[in-house]
Amino acid sequence: QVQLVESGGGLVQAGGSLRLSCAASGNIFGIRDMAWFRHTPGNERNFVAAVDWSGRSTDYADSVKGRFTISRDNAKNTLYLQMNSLKPEDTAVYYCATGGYVQTRSRAAEYYYWGQGTQVTVSS
Repeated sequence: QVQLVESGGGLVQAGGSLRLSCAASGNIFGIRDMAWFRHTPGNERNFVAAVDWSGRSTDYADSVKGRFTISRDNAKNTLYLQMNSLKPEDTAVYYCATGGYVQTRSRAAEYYYWGQGTQVTVSS
């Protein structure tokens, strides 16, 4: 099993920045693709960004492209999401997820393990 723990969420004004982290532990041998999703009450869990095992191939939702950057440090078993130019509509609980080689990176069902989430609130 793999355990994922997100951190770095908080309250920030519109236009500000936050850096989220996701620390992986347990049986990390099979970890390959990793991703960030976000969820708001009454809405589906939406794809934010994904990165392959090497950290060189990334995907972003159109709504965050140019503002967010996903990265990973495999030596530290940690996934990151740098969020700049934050908007109120970015307010959500952010989850990190991982699996093997994911066929469709934006599909939540493709991922085996999920963290508990970290709250990001962006004020107007």
